[in-house]
Amino acid sequence: MRLSRYFLPVLKETPAEAQIVSHRLMLRAGMIKQASAGIYSWLPLGFKVLRRIEQIVHEEQARAGHHAMLMPTLQSADLWRESGRYDAYGEEMLRIKDRGGRDMLYTPTAEELITDIFRAHVSSYRDLPLTLYQIQWKFRDEIRPRFGVMRGREFLMKDGYNFDLSKEDALHAYNRHLVSYLRTYERMGLQAIPMRADSGPIGGDDTHEFLVLAETGESEVFYDSAVTDLTFGDRDIDYDDHAQCAAIMEEFTKLYARTDETHDEALFNQVPEDRRRVARGIEVGQIFYFGTKYSDPLGATVQGPDGKPVAVHMGSHGIGVSRLLGAIIEASHDDKGIIWPEGVTPFHAGIVNLKQGDAEADAACEALYASLTALGLEPLYDDRDERAGGKFATMDLIGLPWRITVGPRGLKNGVVELTSRRTGESEEMPPEQAVERLSQIYAAHA
Repeated sequence: MRLSRYFLPVLKETPAEAQIVSHRLMLRAGMIKQASAGIYSWLPLGFKVLRRIEQIVHEEQARAGHHAMLMPTLQSADLWRESGRYDAYGEEMLRIKDRGGRDMLYTPTAEELITDIFRAHVSSYRDLPLTLYQIQWKFRDEIRPRFGVMRGREFLMKDGYNFDLSKEDALHAYNRHLVSYLRTYERMGLQAIPMRADSGPIGGDDTHEFLVLAETGESEVFYDSAVTDLTFGDRDIDYDDHAQCAAIMEEFTKLYARTDETHDEALFNQVPEDRRRVARGIEVGQIFYFGTKYSDPLGATVQGPDGKPVAVHMGSHGIGVSRLLGAIIEASHDDKGIIWPEGVTPFHAGIVNLKQGDAEADAACEALYASLTALGLEPLYDDRDERAGGKFATMDLIGLPWRITVGPRGLKNGVVELTSRRTGESEEMPPEQAVERLSQIYAAHA
């Protein structure tokens, strides 16, 4: 993409309504525009990052053996009355009537709808285990929507639902989701710590939230600092192996890590004093096991091995896809702007032409652009007739991990400058070597 043809409405001044770093930078970088309180239009740059995150989620869900689908944003109230949640959910649910006077709702979550799909099409234990998921827009009518996409009313969410014959199988699904989520977040350049949490209106006995540590987090968290030393890495996982998934669950949850709703001061005091930490965290996902909470009232049963009906055991598992953009920025920025991790960056590298219109500089930039594109990478070429300082400021603001700077002086020596956004370090090298370096960097994030 050439910046002269791209829609990137960057702002020099910070809008007054932006209270936290991610909201300020997303507005300034031309990623979003508020349509109404807590509801945003996603502009091209923001939409590209949203799709990058969504793609990682899809890839890791497929790796774990889960099946993608799509459910509607509007649901009938009748299903929620069956489960008993229609009146209990609260004012966060947007309730409406269609032209026939039927009660409808804009989905905040989809346990009822997915259970209705399951009961209509699955009747035998031989069809289990089964996990279905979607990435779909949700709506919760927050009293005080704020902090941009971090606490909006409309948000994009991955919600998945497992159906199993027994509690043992359902707890394996729980462990399997925890493992896949750890891999998902690390691919996005995040350390998301699983913490014992409260189930809230979803219900259920077992639940963990995944939280990214940040000063602007909405949750107070208590944890053993040793949990921040844990990394998932590039492990070879057999998601059907109950023991392997359970061992990883144990590894990542045995140390103390809890949100304020489940904090236990006595247990926390057993952590060595020098490792006790109190901080704030941003929730970016949650997993639940809730047994037969929905299958019992909604009649989601299968014929068991003995021929008798069995209510399936269920769980639900969510990732806040749109919220993740804010969380990543909160965890990865400086005073110049965003610093995207390689796994989610909207463009893989920026090309800055220091002297637009110079034949040699223009030709070198075009060659770099073609070479990177041929490798399957997406460069953003700043071909505007602007001063170098303005071009650098734009690149720093939008946060591309790597920048190639091309100018007549360097080309006389046969080199361009490759700069890391994260460290600020620059290195001069021939253009072909810069392309090869970027190819190697992104091969590790494929």
